[in-house]
Amino acid sequence: MDRPNKRHVVRLDAEEREWLRRLVSVGKAAARKLTRARILLQADQSDAGSGWTDERIAEGLGATVRTIEHVRRQLVEQGLEAALERRRPRREYERRLDETSKQLVKETRVPQPAAPGQVARFDYEYERNGTANVFLFCEPLAGRRQVSITDRRTRQDWAGQIRELLDVHYPRAERVTLVMDNLNTHSLASLYEAFEPQEARRLIDRLEVVHTPKHGSWLNMAEIELGILSRQCMGGRIPGKQMLVDQVKAWQTDRNRSRAVIDWQFTTVDARIRLRRLYPKIQE
Repeated sequence: MDRPNKRHVVRLDAEEREWLRRLVSVGKAAARKLTRARILLQADQSDAGSGWTDERIAEGLGATVRTIEHVRRQLVEQGLEAALERRRPRREYERRLDETSKQLVKETRVPQPAAPGQVARFDYEYERNGTANVFLFCEPLAGRRQVSITDRRTRQDWAGQIRELLDVHYPRAERVTLVMDNLNTHSLASLYEAFEPQEARRLIDRLEVVHTPKHGSWLNMAEIELGILSRQCMGGRIPGKQMLVDQVKAWQTDRNRSRAVIDWQFTTVDARIRLRRLYPKIQE
């Protein structure tokens, strides 16, 4: 069987295209990043893009075709930041209510069947189909988790998840301890942006917020759950939001049914020894 010929289509939206143009015009970024920005602008096949071939881009920018193919693939599969930085984008997490994003990638060309007596050949073409945000609630000791898929991760989206946490999942609880990290949207002020003051105050009165250490958020148990979700459910290409919703719902149902818990073995004593730089100095 011939090796598949995989091609990743670059189609930038207006905001991405304008941001890349400003980046190139200012010229203050690293040379590698500027080259990758120019590659994406020239490879853009949207109506406002240049739509150059890889060979023409390579000749014009002095890059190799292999590099251009790699940048295309990173944009489609990992997003704009990864395509520019040559590394996977840093993910930011919170605990009890954790979140990440999933790049949606669809196949735009249906493989042609082989003719009788010929070796099978495949020609793939992939295209970005948007990005979905994944919120994850986690109650480690009970073995429960709840996953929600949204289009964005704004302050209003976060506030909506908090109200769902309190009013849907824990309606009888007088107070819920919410452990989360210091992401800019994870603020009680977001509740006032999303709801009327009386409603925001009602929700805040039922919350006890605990922030993870600024440089120690890997202690986050919800981050472990999110890693399991990524490996078991979101590792492959997912073409659209509805398929992502269906797959995540099935994963959630199965994992909650089995009441899977985290075997947390990192004790307070271990933390004070290995993370002593994060603890305040006590003067004797």
